[in-house]
Parts: sequence; structure tokens; C-alpha cells
Amino acid sequence: MRRVRYHAHGGPEVLAVEETEVPEPGPGQVLIRAEAIGLNYVDVQLRRETDPDSIYFRSPPVTLTGDVVGVVERVGSDADPALIGSRVAVLLVDGCAEYVVADTDWLAPLPDGLEAGAASLLPTAGAVALGALHTARLGAGDTVLITSGAGAIGHLAVQLAKRQGARTVIATAGSAAKLDFVRELGADVAVDHGRQDWAEHVRAAAPDGIDVALEAVGGDTLHNTIGLLAPLGRVVVYGASAGELTSVPVRSLFGLKTVSGFSLFAFRAAMAERARADIAELGALLAKGELRAATETRLPLAEIAEAHRLLEARAVLGRVLLLP
Repeated sequence: MRRVRYHAHGGPEVLAVEETEVPEPGPGQVLIRAEAIGLNYVDVQLRRETDPDSIYFRSPPVTLTGDVVGVVERVGSDADPALIGSRVAVLLVDGCAEYVVADTDWLAPLPDGLEAGAASLLPTAGAVALGALHTARLGAGDTVLITSGAGAIGHLAVQLAKRQGARTVIATAGSAAKLDFVRELGADVAVDHGRQDWAEHVRAAAPDGIDVALEAVGGDTLHNTIGLLAPLGRVVVYGASAGELTSVPVRSLFGLKTVSGFSLFAFRAAMAERARADIAELGALLAKGELRAATETRLPLAEIAEAHRLLEARAVLGRVLLLP
């Protein structure tokens, strides 16, 4: 079978498609034949990072994460044989391969007829979007800011915030096409985050301040977002695509503002039942067409370098999907 790894840090050209043996499932595991693999931006950061002291550094050889959609072909000991033949989705650290092995704990069973691209959003993108909104305690009538609103997570968060009763949803994006896209998804206001004065445009749209913000850029964007909060406003940080996990000055929070971090793995550990219910809810919404899944960018596994070039250039709407 084929899988993707890299043996040195650098640009997309370091990504290699290698031949290897089909893995065997161990106790409590299943073997999945991949139908589609959703890529994650964090792997761009991991691939580029050469500083051993950085949280993004990994010693080569390194595999790529992936949200794998596929069919269970074999089960290991202590795994339910009834899983064989079932169609599932799962987030894996070694996820860019034709066959993958996964623990059964967080397999997401798929509703009948759910298309592979939409299914790939369940384990990570959808789970983060909905979990971050839970963490932010979004209430009916709140004004919401979502940075990177056209991304794999952001485009779902825009829609979910509207469904949960947000009065105004403001989304930032980096091109005319992406600004149009977030408006199509239901954003009331779209702001070009490439402008130096983007925060002033948000302030003009929400003069009373932002109640809830989902932030995925980090650095100055996070600091500006905190400055836009209303009293009792909440920022939930679920990523740092700019690569800057800067400190937050305590004085910036004295106006009754709150900053929380969100990790999907921490959320699963602390609120497992809620996390599983979220996946079921998202699956139903996607299957009914009540949540739009942007997964139009699809490439064969052999074109993994091109897929990473598109991710790195932020040249796509929603998610990039690999087809083994």
C-alpha cells in the first residue's frame, strides 16, 4: 500500500509517497480501507518547523494527520466483529495512507448516504467548530466573530453560530472569493483580514463589541480580537495558523473579558458524552443537507505535495481532500 511521510523538514517537495505493508490491527483496533482523507493545516506547520524547541517540531520521519473516511475491513482482538463492513470516519496521526489502523474509541459511524467529503469533516473540523462554540457558551442574540471563516473549521462555525441563534455573525477571510463564500454561508458581515485596519471594520459592524469570538490565527490577530470584545465577551482559541502562540497580557482582560483555549483531545477527555453527541448531531445535519460542507478541492494521494501547496497558500475554500 501507499502512505505519505517526510524525512526532512521543508517545503511541500519533502513529502514522499512510499510503499509499505498493510498494517495489522491490534487489540481494540480496526483496519480501514480509506475512501477519502481530509487534510489539516497543522501539518503544514509541523512540516516547516525546524526549531527543536518549538511545539510544532517533530523529529523525522514524520507521518501526516488525516481525517480518514473508509470501510472497516478487519478487526483486532477485543474489537467488535460487527464493525467489519461498516463505513466510518476517524482522526489519525498516521492518516495519509490507503489503509490505516484505528482504535475503536472514537470511530464515527456514518449516516447512510453521507458523501465522503462531508464525512471527513466529522472527526475534527466539525467537532472543533461545535465544541469551541460550546466552550464559548454562545447564547441567542450574541454577536459572534469568526476569524478564518472560509477555512475547514471556520466555514462550519459560521453556519453553526447562525443555527444556534447568533444575532450577528462577522467572519474574516483573505480574498474576494472567500468573502463572498462566507456571506453565502450566512455571515452577516464579511471583513478582509488582509487589511491592516480589519479590526476597525469589525468594530464598525459591532459598535457594542463582540460577545463570542472563535480565533484560529494567533499573534496580533488574537490581541486585536481581545480588544474587540464587549464586557463579558469570550474568545476561544483553537489554533494559531500564523504560527505565533503569543502571551496574552492580563491587563487586556480587565474589562471582564475571557480567553479560553480549545483542544479536541482535551474536550474528548473532559466531556466524552458531549463530544460523541456532537459528532452524531453534525452527521445528521450534514446528511440532511442542513450544513454545507465545502470539500470541492480533491486530489489523488500521489499529488500530496500540490495539496500542501494549496493549503500553504490558503488558496482553497473549506477543506482539501485526498483520494487514495
